[in-house]
Amino acid sequence: MSAIEDLRKTIARLRGPGGCPWDQEQTHASLTRCLIDECSELLDTIDRLDLPHMREELGDVLIQVIFHAQLAEEAGQFDLEDVAREVNEKLIRRHPHVFGENKLETSEQVLIQWEAIKATEKGPGPKKTGLFKELPPRLPALMFAEAIWKQIEKKALPADGIADAKAIKELGEELDDAELGRRLFELAAAARTKGLDPEGALRLHASQVMRHVERAVEAKR
Repeated sequence: MSAIEDLRKTIARLRGPGGCPWDQEQTHASLTRCLIDECSELLDTIDRLDLPHMREELGDVLIQVIFHAQLAEEAGQFDLEDVAREVNEKLIRRHPHVFGENKLETSEQVLIQWEAIKATEKGPGPKKTGLFKELPPRLPALMFAEAIWKQIEKKALPADGIADAKAIKELGEELDDAELGRRLFELAAAARTKGLDPEGALRLHASQVMRHVERAVEAKR
């Protein structure tokens, strides 16, 4: 049995009858903060080129992948094999210069071809308006919210009813780096005291702002 299969069986055992109460309570949504934390710790080891700890943190990220696949398998949606199969097929499909006859010579050519192939792929999901398609959908919440507002300002998108541009501008005039840091820290500390998840709350609200703007633009078409 492979080490990957051993790990998959361990996580299934933790989720199963007589397993761990904490693991049994988890959902895709409840695990999002764990995924962010583990990815952040992995990035830290990469920044420091700390290879022994990088191996450990890669394992922690792998736990998250297998855990989400386990939840989906329990619900009859997909399993780890489906995840691996789909991403392997995608890698082969997006590298015809390696697995086919279309040879390329430079990284620039590869990236252009990658984007062209990606544009032809129609995946499942909600209808997109294209307003925010250039944004990575799950940046850290602060970066995600900042990027959304940047696009709203840049493209003069309608945010009335969910974001007060005048109030935001006035608030910005009161801030410098020190004051911004103080307020953000106090909000994070208050959320912790209240048992709230500031990362999740901001990510959810930023997504709601994005959807609101997309609906407003679509309604005007």
